[in-house]
Amino acid sequence: MSNNLRGISERDVTLLRNRDFQSLWINQFLSSVSKEATEVAYPLLILATTGSVTFSATVGAAQMVAAGLTAILGGWLADRRDRRLTLIGCDLTRAALLLALCVLIATGHAGTLTVFVTAVGSAVCVGIANPAALAAVKHLVPPSQLTRATAQNQIRPHAAMTLGSPIGGSLFALGRAVPFLASAVLFVLSTVALLFVTRPMQQARTVRGHDESGNALAGYRAIRAQPIIFLWLLWVVGSNMAFNHTGTFIALIATARDRGATEPTIGVMLAIAGAGGLAGALVASWVVRRLSPSAVFAIAAWLGPAATVALMVLPGTVTLGVVVACVFARAPAVNALFYAYVAVLIPDWLQGRVLGLAMFVSLFSTPLGILGVGLIFDLAGATWVFAAMGVLSTAAAIPTLTRRMRTLPRPEHLATAP
Repeated sequence: MSNNLRGISERDVTLLRNRDFQSLWINQFLSSVSKEATEVAYPLLILATTGSVTFSATVGAAQMVAAGLTAILGGWLADRRDRRLTLIGCDLTRAALLLALCVLIATGHAGTLTVFVTAVGSAVCVGIANPAALAAVKHLVPPSQLTRATAQNQIRPHAAMTLGSPIGGSLFALGRAVPFLASAVLFVLSTVALLFVTRPMQQARTVRGHDESGNALAGYRAIRAQPIIFLWLLWVVGSNMAFNHTGTFIALIATARDRGATEPTIGVMLAIAGAGGLAGALVASWVVRRLSPSAVFAIAAWLGPAATVALMVLPGTVTLGVVVACVFARAPAVNALFYAYVAVLIPDWLQGRVLGLAMFVSLFSTPLGILGVGLIFDLAGATWVFAAMGVLSTAAAIPTLTRRMRTLPRPEHLATAP
């Protein structure tokens, strides 16, 4: 167990009054809102200048690939370099890219290549920054608050998506450069928030041995050496392939149209489904306090297969949104526990590489699921799409039957164990 976890007194202030943790949370929240706003503004700008839907989709795909690939590099940097400086550098780089894009838009020189470079460059910063931010949490809170801290972190991406997407669209209506300028300002403010973090975000590298000789494969070896993390990550990959947001929404839309639903009804269905993640994030802290980790994992894992049966047999359209909302609601509590286990089971000098690898496999399992949904729907229809989701999610849930996963200790107990 990391000595840094022991170094923070249990008598420290509550999580809400922990200035270091809340400053990091605000930093990441502002960065996330900026990211979501620009991810709406990029395709709007491309469509306004070129009218090409294909290029808009290409930019989105390139961002996902860039973030996934650079997560490996980001993990390596989080273990080797100052995490605070990494986060500051990434935020300021994104601000500079967006300000440059604003100037080019204002002068009429913002072409497709410019937008592509800005979008992909920003995605690279996401991949580099995320492992450092996640690895820093354990150093800012005492062991008893670790799981609650990771649960609070789950609110951030869902709230940022809820706020950032409409902000990006609304500001674009005021002017093509406006959402990018606003996002650049938010990145600067997020950098300022980091200046209020006074605790170190990583262990002092007093002994240069383990981390200097390691590489990206060290993260994989660390995951394989911890069965809890390895089995949990296997489930995350299977779950992402079966129930990723994009693929699931495609399946819902196609199924609703087959059932004769109108566009407003489809919109209501998707709104209900999308609200599940935010609802789950808001109650994640309560869930991880009230239920054992084994219960959380088992309920989340077997909810997937049960949901696929409901999707196949329930009539109507809005009901599909309710079912999927329940599936999306499980993710925040599961993610909170996963990050807490990584914090207490993985040495600090390997934290970044483990988190970077987890981000990599999570991102790259998603396109496989999206492609599978499209192919199966075209070949066999909605019922077989949901059946395939059921088979995949059932296979992913099998580890919950093992003795180890049925008797999971709480992360905070592992953190305080001698």
